[in-house]
Amino acid sequence: MLDFNPIVATTFTMSLARQCICPLIVTKGNDQVPMTSKFETRNDMSVIRNYGILLMEMSAIVPDGIVCFFTSYIYMEQIIASWYEQGIIDSIQKNKLLFIETQDASETSLALYNYVRACENGRGAVLLSVARGKISEGIDFDHHLGRCVIMFGIPYVYTQSRILKARLEYLCDNYQIKESDFLTFDAMRHAAQCVGRAVRGKTDYGIMCFADKRFAREDKLKKLPKWIQENMNKAVLNLSIEESVQLTKKFLKQMAQPFLKSKMKFTI
Repeated sequence: MLDFNPIVATTFTMSLARQCICPLIVTKGNDQVPMTSKFETRNDMSVIRNYGILLMEMSAIVPDGIVCFFTSYIYMEQIIASWYEQGIIDSIQKNKLLFIETQDASETSLALYNYVRACENGRGAVLLSVARGKISEGIDFDHHLGRCVIMFGIPYVYTQSRILKARLEYLCDNYQIKESDFLTFDAMRHAAQCVGRAVRGKTDYGIMCFADKRFAREDKLKKLPKWIQENMNKAVLNLSIEESVQLTKKFLKQMAQPFLKSKMKFTI
């Protein structure tokens, strides 16, 4: 675009001492209703309820902190309002304290401060936030601050932006990159950025929960980072809420075992 010459790029693989991440793709509720944040289903009470049940179940078994990301502030506010009416918020608060990111910077800073305090004193907490928001950019939830990250839906960018339209037009005209391909790549990159907040070191571990049936599609899976793909198998690609809960329990039990250097998978 600015006539810069391409530079040489090098890819560095991620080395893990043990299988310390547990990626899960939750595609349906226990009632078999598909879970997705697609615009057509945003007012579907069954989907909203299942999202709430997923968080409620996870809050009962995952220690310390759980960070949740929604696709937008409007969608998050809509879901929280429905969860209040359905009594889900009260059920979650029996397990952990609940904090919410807002569009006000000072309120969000206070929520984040209290979230950290709740995790550090052993009470545990849930932080509801937004992909592409303040919390998703540059804040690490290492160790007990982020034992589980839940991505509710696929965070597609707002497509009516004039800047985005110009970028898409340029990519199509000059590089023959389809609009849908770029939007999917961008959304999966942000989803990976959000869930990647859970593991920030070789001794850390965490659960990465992708709660949308579209994550199980091959075109979406291929756009996730290799270090996430390599820790996925067919058994985690099409889970119900109950199945994801059982796998989470199994993973947490494994992580609670003593970690011996002799069992290291890689040298770091």
